Amino acid sequence: METIESFLEFELLHFAKYSINVYTLVAIAVILVITKFLLWFIKKALFRKNSKLDSGNAYAFYQIIKYIIGVIAFGFLLEAIGIKVTVLIAGSAALLVGVGLGLQQTFNDVISGVILLWERSIKVNDILQIDGDIVKMQEIGFRTSKGLNRDEISVIIPNSLITTSKVINWSHQSEQTRFKISVGVAYGSDVDLVIKTLTESVMVHSEVNHENLVDVRFVNFGNSSLDFEVLFYSRNIFRIEKVKSDIRKVIYRKLNENNITIPYPQMDLHFKSDKQ
Repeated sequence: METIESFLEFELLHFAKYSINVYTLVAIAVILVITKFLLWFIKKALFRKNSKLDSGNAYAFYQIIKYIIGVIAFGFLLEAIGIKVTVLIAGSAALLVGVGLGLQQTFNDVISGVILLWERSIKVNDILQIDGDIVKMQEIGFRTSKGLNRDEISVIIPNSLITTSKVINWSHQSEQTRFKISVGVAYGSDVDLVIKTLTESVMVHSEVNHENLVDVRFVNFGNSSLDFEVLFYSRNIFRIEKVKSDIRKVIYRKLNENNITIPYPQMDLHFKSDKQ
């Protein structure tokens, strides 16, 4: 027993009034192992297949718990080394104020990250429109978040930009969203035939949901055309431009099959001659 105690108290490193012995290393190892096991267990529980939480909520909870456990583990590590956390905080209060002023934007991003994870108004895999760019959220971090835009480019987003700017969350209310395609046909076209053709063109696409909700509206008498809008629902929010492109191809082909013309822009010029 005395041999074990002497081994644990064997001093490995000494600096100032602090010393690191074998016991300190064992304590640090135990803290790290317990922390890693807790995080593994919590992650396993949150992301299990029969969990009532969806992937976005589970990820948010896990991130918050991970940060809390990380801070607690760091405090235990300092205590194991011999550094009193309360004394350290009190002694560095003035320094923290100075650092906070210098890193104000960074702290703003960190607080915004905590808000995003806590409120869960934005989750992983949500489709967002930020600064005119469509982004699929891949990760919500402590200071920044990462997303993927439609050009397959990773976008690093400061969390404060999400919380302080106008952000459209296409995935917030439901898994599907309504989109529209504008079409103009020549004057003199059979309106009922146009509506029937446009409806059929949309309904043949596999990404269109609830075919009974497909709607075609005669919206305006344009300068050169009769203007229609085709409205439809789809779950493929992130790749909707590809879906629209496919539907436009079908619309163009079916309009030609029914001899319905998409007119060129026209302008009538009237010349007035002054007779003297």
